[in-house]
Amino acid sequence: MAPPAAQGAKAAYGAFRELHGVVISAGLMDKTVRVRVGGQKWNSFVKKFFDDPKTHAVHDPNNSLRTGDVVAITPGWRVSKSKRHVVKHIIAPGSGVPIESREPIPSEAERHAERDALRLAKDQRRVVKKLADKAEAKMGVVETMIRRTRKEIALRGRLMGSEPEGEQAVGAKAEQ
Repeated sequence: MAPPAAQGAKAAYGAFRELHGVVISAGLMDKTVRVRVGGQKWNSFVKKFFDDPKTHAVHDPNNSLRTGDVVAITPGWRVSKSKRHVVKHIIAPGSGVPIESREPIPSEAERHAERDALRLAKDQRRVVKKLADKAEAKMGVVETMIRRTRKEIALRGRLMGSEPEGEQAVGAKAEQ
């Protein structure tokens, strides 16, 4: 669980900005829609504002949006190279499909819980992999020590003349 300060930061980050826009492309990409958000840009030469709409790739976790829907989007964590926003809720349906018959859009708390669960699973996999790598390294060290010991025993046996076969006999005795 994150400390209270981090939770407050998450809440403040999600609440500070909400953009409203129209879905202009849905169903072409899995879990992704294109949303056009209105805006204006100041032209200092003419001294006038002009329309300057922006188009955002938005994460739609349950593929519940249709073309023409008016939605609220918020900045979220980066899902892919171009997706930095996530659907908050549907303001008005744009197609003939009512909102109630679609998959529900997860709330911010549900999205954070899912992300935390995925992060926890990833951390656990990382810990298990590190432990396996350490155990494998120790096994390599043990195998090296065994090989050195067998060679040393074989060398001593040849020097004393009691074991002419060498390392093969030592290996056979060790396996018995």
